[in-house]
Amino acid sequence: MPNRTSTTRFPITVDAALRAAGWQPGRWDIEQAEIWADALRAHTTPGGHQHSVTPAAVESWAEFGGLRIAPKGPGRQLTPSTFRIDPLAGLHMARTLGDLGRALESELCPLGEETTGDDTAPQALLAIDTEGRVYAIDHTGDWYLGADIDAALTTLLSGTPPIRLTVTAAE
Repeated sequence: MPNRTSTTRFPITVDAALRAAGWQPGRWDIEQAEIWADALRAHTTPGGHQHSVTPAAVESWAEFGGLRIAPKGPGRQLTPSTFRIDPLAGLHMARTLGDLGRALESELCPLGEETTGDDTAPQALLAIDTEGRVYAIDHTGDWYLGADIDAALTTLLSGTPPIRLTVTAAE
């Protein structure tokens, strides 16, 4: 049986989708990441809400920012997601991210958006917290995609179901 592992840190199908989108090991555009960070820091919503910008977010933007990833083929349990890494997709979501961040006892920063494939109909906002954990926020709820950007990309691109965030009652 042939070896089905990648020579990079990602599974083969994830690696292939990332490379098809323009990613390669060592990709690093810190200039663009800082431009996004400055734009988010400068934005205040009409209600006075501002974004948190974290090192985990800036590092993720530097490596994957600007990519539009459209996987080919079936997923494990779900259709793999098409998404783009562009934090300005969440520019006007500072309150939503702040509220979820407080519930998670962390700070959330926009990462990008899951789309229908043509970028005209966003399906979910992607966000990353202070620890590097990644979430999706859509009209059905809040979802945990992974403990870091690598795990989240694998979830989105392999068709693995995300974990729904739920409220637990204090005992």
